[in-house]
Amino acid sequence: MACKLMKFGKTKDIGFGSLSFALCLIGILFTFQFGDKPCFGDNILNTIGLSFLSNGDSGIHYTMFYSAIFFIPSFIIGHIHPNDRGAMAGKIISGFLSILIVTVLLMIIIDFL
Repeated sequence: MACKLMKFGKTKDIGFGSLSFALCLIGILFTFQFGDKPCFGDNILNTIGLSFLSNGDSGIHYTMFYSAIFFIPSFIIGHIHPNDRGAMAGKIISGFLSILIVTVLLMIIIDFL
């Protein structure tokens, strides 16, 4: 009996929309801490002379808000070019993380009122 490979849909090409997934991954690397090492965003902000915490060694972690530089364009590119490989994944992940960041920002603002 011969085994046939079946395709369940059209394969997607790498295109401009694939940049959505790449930007999303950069935003994740910029924001999230893996293990006991600081996130890449903290190192980058320290290198250019910006503080990544609001009160010196503690406080609000600004790196999370700087990651919007990656997540918002990722969402927009994924929305405009949904037929490229990785575009939908980048759009969904960056959209979710953007909503999460906005929610945290709103909670911080409400807490200060």
